[in-house]
Amino acid sequence: MKILITGAGGMVGRNLIADPRRASHDVLAPSRAEVDLTDGAVTAAFIDRHRPDMIINAAGLVGGIQANLASDARFLAENLAIGLNVLTAAARSDVPRLINLGSSCMYPKDLDGSLTEDLLLSAPLEPTNEGYALAKITTCKLTTGLGREGVGRTWRTLIPCNLYGAFDHYEPSRSHMVAAALAKVERAVRDDARTVEIWGDGEARREFLFAGDLADFIWRFHDRLADLPEVMNVGVGEDVTINDYYRACAVAVGYRGGFSHDLARPVGMRRKRLDVSAQSKLGWRPPTPMAAGLLATVADLRRQYPNGA
Repeated sequence: MKILITGAGGMVGRNLIADPRRASHDVLAPSRAEVDLTDGAVTAAFIDRHRPDMIINAAGLVGGIQANLASDARFLAENLAIGLNVLTAAARSDVPRLINLGSSCMYPKDLDGSLTEDLLLSAPLEPTNEGYALAKITTCKLTTGLGREGVGRTWRTLIPCNLYGAFDHYEPSRSHMVAAALAKVERAVRDDARTVEIWGDGEARREFLFAGDLADFIWRFHDRLADLPEVMNVGVGEDVTINDYYRACAVAVGYRGGFSHDLARPVGMRRKRLDVSAQSKLGWRPPTPMAAGLLATVADLRRQYPNGA
């Protein structure tokens, strides 16, 4: 099968390519320098020329709370352009199979209990990542609509929970919580610091999935898309507090100091746990325990920054 992976240089894309199952396919993995997905004409020309049998749309501008707050309009505009360009080009070329990757940021803020797929657009969004969420919601709706319009099209949107793992970003301006926490405690060990600062009170709850496990799900079901609902959560189904994640990161890195809290910092949604009933019915659960995933991520951090930069 000829498969186009957009966003091949990002964390999800690189984990997909690192999986040995990709060797069974003719994988197209253009860099942004080769194909600027924010350019509609360039995107359409590439897809029309190569005519992939399947597209895995993992492209997007991503970042943590700090980056989203600083550039909300850019996160909205760039992600919306990428989604629109990739999907409309795929429809014109009548690509039969497509996986679009959403984000748990698409869900409304401050909902109690697990987040089921029918809760999308049921309440206001979290302000700290509203632009990114709006772009992802629009792309999700476009995936469903265009998928239904084409005869023989099987197009699906997967909504993973927060991700961590190999090929992540660890810079403070770009990193998500686990990568940021690992970088902080690694730096504390290097500097022999006694405390590490946590934004907020640390009691907000999060669910993180090892990125290699998301790649496992995609490769396991990429040729069984008809078995999946049009929009489907992929996650762990359990969440823990930010404080718990920092303590687990400390164990993974070997940090023995303490923690402090900056209550003036933004924390985002207080809770965000996905309902994973659909994936459970398929018989799949994430194979990587948190402790093992964190150790693998520490190894990746040290590989990217061997001198502790």
